[in-house]
Amino acid sequence: MRSVMVFGSFDPLHEGHRSLFRQARRHGDWLVAVVARDANIRRLKGREPRAREKERLARLEAEPLVDKALLGHEKDFLRMILKEKPDAIILGYDQQTFTEEELRTKLKERGLAPVIMRAVAFKPEQYKSSKV
Repeated sequence: MRSVMVFGSFDPLHEGHRSLFRQARRHGDWLVAVVARDANIRRLKGREPRAREKERLARLEAEPLVDKALLGHEKDFLRMILKEKPDAIILGYDQQTFTEEELRTKLKERGLAPVIMRAVAFKPEQYKSSKV
């Protein structure tokens, strides 16, 4: 089985995220979605999340396109990747924590070499969490 991993705040979950899930599923048959912790949203986005992490996790657990939903780690972004060892990682079109090359290098240093790609935006003028 080929696993694929995506990351996000999913706050709120919308059709742009579902497009990300469909794009990711083209590269594997098991989709793992990692939900950003509330503390990381505060740190990275400088705001409170609309919904708390457990609510966002529950929404992803109920999402038919997602096979497994996990809460991310508060301090080490890579920990979930090292734990799950996905075959592919699909980054959102607007995710800026790492570039593909930086992530590839950090994972290679830790003995992993998943395929890393960036998703294509789906109607970003309409389906972007800051606009929904």
